[in-house]
Amino acid sequence: MNKDKYVFAQLVGFLDNFKFLRIVKKYEGDKYIKSYTCWNQLLTMMFGQLSNQESLRDLIVAMEAHAGKLYHLGIGKSVTRSNLNKANEQRNYRIFEEFATDSSDAKEQKNNITFTERFRDLP
Repeated sequence: MNKDKYVFAQLVGFLDNFKFLRIVKKYEGDKYIKSYTCWNQLLTMMFGQLSNQESLRDLIVAMEAHAGKLYHLGIGKSVTRSNLNKANEQRNYRIFEEFATDSSDAKEQKNNITFTERFRDLP
């Protein structure tokens, strides 16, 4: 029996959930939302992107095919196409844009620090 995490769950582990929740709160992304949060939307859209889905219908079919594994992937429950479409239309895109730029900026800063630390002691 395999006890390792799925690759998708390992990728999700690199995301800073606290930073994302701070951005969601800033833009009130989860205001009046009962179950399908911005975090779930982010993970669903990441799953679609990484599994090379070309439409929302393809994405929902792929998620339904893995319905028993969604909890272990970190997504939780599956979503209907209408709810996903509604979330994509109504939620502020700046939530995801700011999270992506903050994450890439943090990665660049980390790489620059590592690079300078490596060559600091060279003559």
